[in-house]
Order: sequence, then C-alpha cells, then structure tokens
Amino acid sequence: MSRRKLPEPAMPATVKKLRCAVYTRKSTDEGLEKEFNTLDAQRDACEAYVASQRAEGWVLVRDHYDDGGFSGGTLERPALRRLLADIELGRIDVIVVYKIDRLSRSLMDFAKLVETMEAHGVTFVSVTQSFNTTTSMGRLTLNILLSFAQFEREVIGERIRDKFAASRARGMWMGGKVPLGYDVRDRKLVPNAAEAARIRRVFELFAETGSGTETAKRLQAEGMTSKSGRPLDKGDVYKILNLRTYVGEVVHKEQVYAGEHQAIVPRELWERVHAILQISPRVRANQNRAHAPALLKGLIFGVDGRALSPTHSVKNGRLYRYYVAQRVLKGDAAGDASIVRRVSAAEIEAAVVDQVRALLRQPEIVVGTWLAARVEAPDLTEMEVRDALERLEPLWGELFPAEQARIVRALVERVVVGPAGADIRLRVEGLAGLVRDLGAGASGAERVAA
Repeated sequence: MSRRKLPEPAMPATVKKLRCAVYTRKSTDEGLEKEFNTLDAQRDACEAYVASQRAEGWVLVRDHYDDGGFSGGTLERPALRRLLADIELGRIDVIVVYKIDRLSRSLMDFAKLVETMEAHGVTFVSVTQSFNTTTSMGRLTLNILLSFAQFEREVIGERIRDKFAASRARGMWMGGKVPLGYDVRDRKLVPNAAEAARIRRVFELFAETGSGTETAKRLQAEGMTSKSGRPLDKGDVYKILNLRTYVGEVVHKEQVYAGEHQAIVPRELWERVHAILQISPRVRANQNRAHAPALLKGLIFGVDGRALSPTHSVKNGRLYRYYVAQRVLKGDAAGDASIVRRVSAAEIEAAVVDQVRALLRQPEIVVGTWLAARVEAPDLTEMEVRDALERLEPLWGELFPAEQARIVRALVERVVVGPAGADIRLRVEGLAGLVRDLGAGASGAERVAA
C-alpha cells in the first residue's frame, strides 16, 4: 500500500528550524510482517502532524526510530536507546509520538526521559494528546496521563498473573523448559518412556546410596545423560529429586496442586528419597561412612609382600574392623615373629589419612604438584594449586567414603606394616592428577563434597 504525502507548506525564512524525530512502538511483533502495519500507521499520523507544523519551523529527521515487539514497561529498547543517544548528541529538538504510552508506560521511567529531554532542550509532543512539556500545566497533564497508562499496565499484569495462578491450580503445564522424562504434545506433558526410566534410576540410586555425589558417579558410569546429551552431575541429581512434576504435581508460589500430567516416579519411592533428604548432608556422610568398605583394601601389605585382608568382628553390639595377614587366614603363621598378624583398621587408616592431610600442607609438595600438573595443564598456576589443596584439606572430614578412597588411592602407593611400625609410601604425581580433577579452584574442591 503506497502512502500519500501531504503537500508541505512553505517555511518562512525567519523561522528557527526544529528537527523532529518520530518514535513508534508496538508491544508484540504480531502483524509486523504486513506491508502496512501498526508502526506504519503511527508514523503516518506523526509525519502528518509534523508537516502541519512546517510553518513553525518543524522538519522531519531522516532516521526512523521504530521498536516492534518491545514492552513499554522497560527502557531497554534498541530504537529508544538510539533516540536517547541522538538527543545527547544534540541532533533532535522535538520528539513526536502517536500516544505517550508508546514512549513509556512507567511513570518513573517517563520521568527519567523527561529529565533527559529538558537537560538537552528537547520538547515532547503526542499527536493525539495535546500538551507541551515546557509548561507546568503540560507537565501536570502528562503526569496524569502517565498515571493512567501505568495503572492500565499494572491491571493487565494482575490479570495475567491471576490467569496463570488459576491455570496452575487446575494442574496445567504453563510452558518453560521441558523436564527430563517428558515431552510436550498439544501443550501438555506426556511421559517419554526412555527418559522416564532414567528419572526412576536417579531416585533408586539415591535411595540406595544416600549420596548425591555417589549417585551422579554411578549415573555417569551407566551413561545417563540429560535431554541435551550432557552427563548428569550432582546438581542435576538434586534438581531431579526435588521436582514434584515427577509425582504428577505442579507448584505455584509454594502451593502444590495435582497436575494434569501422569506421574513417572512412584509415590513410595519419592517419599523414601525425601525422608533421606531431610537428613543433613553431614549426618548422611557419617551414616555412609559407618558402612564404608575398607579404605586401604589393596594398598596395605605385610613385610612378606602379601596383602592384608580387611575383616571385622562384633562385640557387645560394637563393630571392630581389622586388616589381617594372609598367612594368619591360611593358618600357617604360627611362630613367625616377622609378620604382623593383624592391625586395627581404624588406627592404620587414621595414620594414613594424617599423612595425606599433612602432605597437602607442605610447601615443597605444593611446588612439586604444580610442576607435575603442568605437564597436562600448562596454564595452571602455583597459586591455583595451593588454593585447591588448601580447600580440600579442611573438607576431608565431610567427604563420602567413596571420595576419600579415591583420594587415598591417588596419593598412597603402598602401606607396609611390620613389627617396627608402618611404612607409608606416597606419590606426588597422584596429587597432581587430583588437582587437575578438582579444577584447581574453589568450585572444584567443593565438588568433591557430598
């Protein structure tokens, strides 16, 4: 559709020229693909008004300032930012809009705009609402109109929120990121059989281990991934465990409603997992530690070169753990004073752990670790290594057994026990590998915590 240009009246030579910029806006981008759209209609009305004021020296600037698909509740609009920049550069004298709410629906935001205009000698005109911002009466009229525009915007917002809350109360899915375990069909969540099996596996593993770290490790070993194909980590595990969508419910402002979608996790399994989650991570770590496998299994040997095997006994309801020599188990150690028959697991493990923790504090070990780690991580700094080790050492007591065992196996080469005591052999290259695994930073050190 072609636009018909109105005849332009002649401008008196003595009249001061006023450069006019037309600003248009539409909240949505619906219909903007049409040849003649809402923005065009706004611009035509504004240009006609500018042409009618030609005798007063009004001339239209060449630039177009059109924001299609942007809300009036914010000033972060590309064309508006460009308009404000041109005002500050002294390129504009008058801003022309179809209605004031095209420029802003917020009284506070509009006050900022008017302040900027006045600071640069720019006036403001609405072609459908007659006022002049250079007079006190014009500013009063402007504030009244803006108050109503803001009131209208707030009422619309309340209606939208009320509708959203009502839909939530009916259990409807209101859009957003589709959770693992579901697909969307006809704007409703429907179970994805393959992904639903992964979700149930997450709940089952956590119910078994009581540890987010251990659950994530086993999920990764089994090749479990998110919708995007990324391996599931500990953060993913806890998000999944706390998403009530999986038991057929929806949540809105801390209120729980029955959902329209089908549950994919049995209620009994959900409640069992959440009973575990009610226990603090520190207590859960201690509970898991009480049932932990032997920390030095495969690492502790006698002077004869044979491995000591973990065993235990119960006396008066209390569990006692030991490492016992192979020859004792086979019954052929009688009379041989060169071997240690058995050693307290708690005592020897504590001695090894003390050695490991002391290792983390030694400056020469930090330097050696840094040099060893740089072979595979050239950008790693000595400070990053020191920070990783310093953060790991205090966390030791809160690590789950599996994490403690991983660190011990990385750092301890061999423990040899004999009548004269224990010889604990450590390896710095293992420590370098551990630092690389931790990412040599705060987030890395904290990742080993349960």
